[in-house]
Amino acid sequence: MAVSHLMKKVFLAALGLVLAWGGPALAQGKVRAFVSILPQQYFVERIGGDLVDVSVLVLPGANPHMYEPSPRQMTALAQAQVYFAIGVNLEDTWLPKLADANRDMLVVRTQEGVEKFPMAAHHHDGEGLHEEHEHEAEHEGMHGEHDHGILDPHIWLDPVRVKTIARNTCTGLVQVDPAHHAVYEANLAAFLKDLDGLNASIAKTLAGLPANKRTFMVFHPSWGYFAKRYSLNQVAIEAGGSEPSPRHLAEIVEHGRELGVSVVFVQPQFSQRSADVIAAELHAKVVPLDPLAADWRDNLLHAADAFDQALR
Repeated sequence: MAVSHLMKKVFLAALGLVLAWGGPALAQGKVRAFVSILPQQYFVERIGGDLVDVSVLVLPGANPHMYEPSPRQMTALAQAQVYFAIGVNLEDTWLPKLADANRDMLVVRTQEGVEKFPMAAHHHDGEGLHEEHEHEAEHEGMHGEHDHGILDPHIWLDPVRVKTIARNTCTGLVQVDPAHHAVYEANLAAFLKDLDGLNASIAKTLAGLPANKRTFMVFHPSWGYFAKRYSLNQVAIEAGGSEPSPRHLAEIVEHGRELGVSVVFVQPQFSQRSADVIAAELHAKVVPLDPLAADWRDNLLHAADAFDQALR
């Protein structure tokens, strides 16, 4: 009886360790991988298939700009074999700590080789919707934190740029699991072909929009690469990562009227308050759109339909 009781205690202790380690510890024989955001899980699983077990750092609904890993995630990260970075700013803070805690973990920077442009600031887009005001420099509170020097990290919202992310992801998987390099490379080839088809489908959906109906407004400027790829114009509400001041709000409303903005897109990770105020002033629709949705491919198709319907 005493032996049985002891065995039960040992079993429960072992079970507790497994539960504490979470998903990666359960992935016997699989590559234990971590990614920063949900769309990356889609990329890694397309290339790795059943050979990988992927955990995501920023959980659904959380803001990746202000995220801190939970103790459970830190435990799982200590068991990870590879971390696929993508260039979001939480990585600047956490990757050195994670790499130091798990020195056997390979860090793959999947954003390497991806062309980036500066983050949209205020009511400017990434490529020329710039109406610079002569008095702009005078207003420190409203314009003091320009994003022009910060490269836009939202590269996963352009399927053409994702091709580079995918290649880097494949290279990382081959490095940690060379025995299955042929599988990874075959999956990569299939994924690249799908990306070409997705790009063509989105371009076709948005091709019919007239030139004067291609401007949309967002709170957080996540959709700059998507906009540039498909000849749309993104107007940002957010100023330097913060809610806009009343003066800035008034300026945005004026600019929106000049451009004929009829829709304001919002995402669940940020406040909708300013967007609601501006939309009311412009008699515009407020439409939810999540750049961090898990089903990346369907989400981009949904985004294309949303832009097409809202801008006509």
